[in-house]
Amino acid sequence: MKIIIIGAGQVGATLAENLASEDNDITVIDTNLTRLRELQDRLDIQTVEGSGSHPDVLDQAGCNDADMLIAVSNQDETNMIACQVAHTLFKTPTKIGRVRSSAYAKYPELFADQAIPMDVRISPEKEVTKHLSRLIRYPGALQVMEFADGKVQLVVVKAEKGGPLIDQPISFLKEHMPSIQTRIAAIYRDGKSISPDGNTHIRANDEVFFLTAQRDVLDVMSELRPLDVPYRRIIIAGGGNIGERLAQSLEKEYRVKIIERDPERCRYLSETLDNTIVLNGDASKQELLLEENIESTDVFCALTNNDEANIMSSMLAKVLGVRTVMTIINNPAYVDIVQEGMIDIAISPQQTTISSLLSYIRRGDVVNVHSMRKGAAEALEAVAHGDYRSSKVVGRSIANLNLPDGATIGAIVREDNMIVATGDLVIQAEDHVIIFVTNKKQIPAVEQLFQVGLTFF
Repeated sequence: MKIIIIGAGQVGATLAENLASEDNDITVIDTNLTRLRELQDRLDIQTVEGSGSHPDVLDQAGCNDADMLIAVSNQDETNMIACQVAHTLFKTPTKIGRVRSSAYAKYPELFADQAIPMDVRISPEKEVTKHLSRLIRYPGALQVMEFADGKVQLVVVKAEKGGPLIDQPISFLKEHMPSIQTRIAAIYRDGKSISPDGNTHIRANDEVFFLTAQRDVLDVMSELRPLDVPYRRIIIAGGGNIGERLAQSLEKEYRVKIIERDPERCRYLSETLDNTIVLNGDASKQELLLEENIESTDVFCALTNNDEANIMSSMLAKVLGVRTVMTIINNPAYVDIVQEGMIDIAISPQQTTISSLLSYIRRGDVVNVHSMRKGAAEALEAVAHGDYRSSKVVGRSIANLNLPDGATIGAIVREDNMIVATGDLVIQAEDHVIIFVTNKKQIPAVEQLFQVGLTFF
């Protein structure tokens, strides 16, 4: 596909890196020439210096024959006008825009074709908030991803001694929990992928990816590790967009406090939030954390825009006795380093945002994509269409599909019911098929499987 990306910041740069590796024709627009040069030195892409909302700049970038425009600059207004110009002057088929301000998000009618024609609105803050909320609801999970409108969850946990499945074959899971539908889709051991079957033994410290219905997540987790006590007390460091959104999503079920340095922002938060305690102060100050009983706090979430501040306050909170630390880190180089230390979960807003974008870029009817392991692996939800003649999957058993190496079908959702994938399971039209792909280079082959032939039309 020919894709124009507006904004060479952290989201735009990470997106360009992911898409360029898949042989897409990528052009990045930004006003910062230094950023563009750095990108061009690393990636096989084109760059254009200028404002992405200006018609002449979009024309120079080749917008007249682009398949897609993705506007992810830091300015909502630039993104909105870029989509408007691309629609009006260049008839760009798909326009995706980043809109951060909740003031715009309150009025979805603004983004209709007759107003500001934005086909898809993305909000990194919203995606990160959902990611954090799911982690808080499932203590001990490293990642929780939703498919089929939340009916199916793909959960990542680190196996620990004390779990009944440790040092047992995977087939033991079915014997031990016969009434629960679950499938272990992948295992990473010492950083390397293992394709599991019934005879594969789970080892302590394995990173296990399993699929199950939402209601059964904790039951399956309990087979892989001792269950953690549910979280109750949450401290959020940083009252920006993400901090505010997270507090709103949690305050009815948890005891939530926000620590924010800006007095004006504190006043706004105290007026906006109903059940959250808002504190004016610096989360990296030991005295403040001790005053707020950090030692009896379950989760400390560091959500400011400053990576270094997030890391330091998280480490301090951990030293002072908080159970779990979750930290936003924008610089990808920091993520692996800090996650090996005191920080329990490091979250990359870029990778979280890219997951929400990929479903619009994948060919075939792919309705959901989650990027994992820094983009090296993906889990996709694809809808099967057509019939036996026009489709490569409909009417065929999973064992007879021409799946590429590294691709595994974990489950299908049929009429709201999750069915664990087995070799003799036959895929029907309109099934939602959940595929785990450990090798990103095989994504095009998976896409082709779910594309309908011309005989269908």
